[in-house]
Amino acid sequence: MSINVEATGLNINPNITTRDPYNPQYDPLVHTTPGEGQEYAPTYWIGTAGEAPEDDGPVMGDMSADVVIVGSGYTGLCAAIYLAEHYGIKATVLEANRTSWGCSTRNGGQAQCASGRLKRSQWIERWGEETALKMHQECLDGMQTFKDLIKDIDCEPQFGGHLYIAHRDKIMPTLEKEAKLLRTKFNYDAQILDASTVKNLYVGDAEAAGAMHEPEGIGIHAGKLAFGYLKKARALGVKVHTSSPVLGIETRDGKHYLRTPKGTVEARSVGLATGGYTSQNLHAQTKNRLLPVLSNSIVTRPLTQDEIDACNFKTTRVLTDTRVLRHYYRLLPDNRVQIGSRSAISGRHAPKGKYQQFLENDLAKKFPALNGIQVDYSWWGWVDVSHDMMPRIYRPDPKQTIYYAMGYGGNGVMYSAQAGKRLAQWIAGEETQLDLPIFQSKLPFPNVREVVESEVFAPFRRIGQRFLYNWYHLKDEVL
Repeated sequence: MSINVEATGLNINPNITTRDPYNPQYDPLVHTTPGEGQEYAPTYWIGTAGEAPEDDGPVMGDMSADVVIVGSGYTGLCAAIYLAEHYGIKATVLEANRTSWGCSTRNGGQAQCASGRLKRSQWIERWGEETALKMHQECLDGMQTFKDLIKDIDCEPQFGGHLYIAHRDKIMPTLEKEAKLLRTKFNYDAQILDASTVKNLYVGDAEAAGAMHEPEGIGIHAGKLAFGYLKKARALGVKVHTSSPVLGIETRDGKHYLRTPKGTVEARSVGLATGGYTSQNLHAQTKNRLLPVLSNSIVTRPLTQDEIDACNFKTTRVLTDTRVLRHYYRLLPDNRVQIGSRSAISGRHAPKGKYQQFLENDLAKKFPALNGIQVDYSWWGWVDVSHDMMPRIYRPDPKQTIYYAMGYGGNGVMYSAQAGKRLAQWIAGEETQLDLPIFQSKLPFPNVREVVESEVFAPFRRIGQRFLYNWYHLKDEVL
């Protein structure tokens, strides 16, 4: 399937002549930094967001700041916004490339009521019912934080909740059990819909064997949200320095020195908010703590009314299916369809056309009327998955004022707002209010610690990941 090259969405400011080309093969387990001053990935969000707002340009000499946030994605900008609004702290944000260059402009634009990869029933298994209830309230609070932040940002919100679609009949009993748990234990109005209800009243997904509908879920325009956060932060006095990758962090006498290509920034406190683009050498406390996973996404040309009718798109709710290697998809406000799922294992293989073809095939399985439809945008990006499938907002070394917020596992559109708020609380010294497990422990290593901590471990993660992908595919499609 051909891609409309004119619509690939590189948002190039004619006044800027020093941007490096976008590197499609960046790999956080291989490259020492995400780059320096690279252009955006050719996503639908960048192609339709308009011109990026002004930033503060690269660091051009040694400087000092009270607080430095590394990473200008959703988490970093939300942390800076919250620090300024609630604590009067005007942070300095350092970004390797352009603002929100990574996860924040490459996601599917789905804000769901989740903070990691685990279900509520799994929270109970891991922490017990009392803690699970508090975790659920944290997610509800996070949704409200997100809604409050986007009230004055034109990010094309699509409200209505989330439809979790069973892609096979055998999944329905599991969904029914989870929905009952959500209603009875969490007082969360999750409802089960049968296949005919889904297909007739919501969307004609040919694979749908039923679904669980949950009340919280918002679709947004990821690029407009990122640009809105940037405007909001800078209006509050936050400095956002782009083209300034952090090449190393050194701590001396209680102060931190962040080295960039053109100057060193001294800071009292540092917040690391680099998500799936966290290179191995950023800091010792983040090395080997994440499994970066690639996700692919495509956006079609606008559908005709006949095509919309043939697919029976009667909802603009955010949609996901129940595969382990799940699909996330929806009808966008301009009548295009976006769909995404997992991709290649390594950055080196990410540009291979077969991964786009996989998505096109999957789209046709769900909506046969769209078989062969023109794809206007195709991209991929890294997702920050923690080794226990839950995020952390934490101060990993009590002797150092360095904090991190990462590990959302693909649920960062909403929870990044709450994580930014929590990161700001840590930095401002209000950590005693944070009593949940995700605020009280480090990002974990995998179970076999001796192997993980070795310098040669990173390549073996990819071998294990390849095995798991094959196993997940069997579970999703065959077993």
